[in-house]
Amino acid sequence: MAQGDLVVFDETKLALADGTHDLDTHIIKCAILDNTVAPLVGDITPALTDYTQVGTAGTYVAGGTVLTISLTEAAGIVTFDSLTNPTWAQDAANDVDAYWGLIYNDTDVGKGAIAFIDLGGPVNMASGPLTITFNASGIFTLA
Repeated sequence: MAQGDLVVFDETKLALADGTHDLDTHIIKCAILDNTVAPLVGDITPALTDYTQVGTAGTYVAGGTVLTISLTEAAGIVTFDSLTNPTWAQDAANDVDAYWGLIYNDTDVGKGAIAFIDLGGPVNMASGPLTITFNASGIFTLA
């Protein structure tokens, strides 16, 4: 994987089909992970608790930040996107080993993971801000 790559977990397809993830009404968040456990596309029932978030000192709050979700359909293609890019301001107390962004369903009791982003870590959030800028074409599409 290369920095900036976004990968949708295999399990997300089932979770979308069975209603576990209702991308239109559920609270979807983006958390930041260190490299204790690297997410993999084939992780079985991936959830926020399967991974280790960066420390909560500084500007990072446990659980990450809420995404403002946009779902659109055109010509049979559904686009899942966020109207905002998650950002954490630089702070001397921030963690210095951010490796992954994790998009997950905060409404789901198990905090089921949807996708992950390679940040090209380690990203030092103490020496600069961290912003995840999603692709202008959307986070991902379903055809």
